[in-house]
Amino acid sequence: MLEWAKYRKQLSSRVSELGQLSPATLEGVRALGGAGNKTARLDAKTRELIALAVAVTTRCDGCIASHTAEAAKVGATREEIAEALGVAIALNAGAALVYSSRVLDAFDTANG
Repeated sequence: MLEWAKYRKQLSSRVSELGQLSPATLEGVRALGGAGNKTARLDAKTRELIALAVAVTTRCDGCIASHTAEAAKVGATREEIAEALGVAIALNAGAALVYSSRVLDAFDTANG
């Protein structure tokens, strides 16, 4: 397992370095990340729970490291995080099912 706090610090350093090399890229990512804050339709905890579920489905360790820390800061509980992760797990299984049907369709087309 990763040492998450150490990883988050290393990642932050590298992202800062990238930001110096390409400031507009980092500004764009920050703008995307903060867009939901402007509408206030979802609270910060809900956004972080969604971010964790997406982080799992996209297999992004950096996202897991940063959004887990943020989720804790905004009061997400271990149980709420587990429920959000359950949704991610269900969608991954569902996506595999849907894409399995695409494989069969491609196979049938190739052998049609």
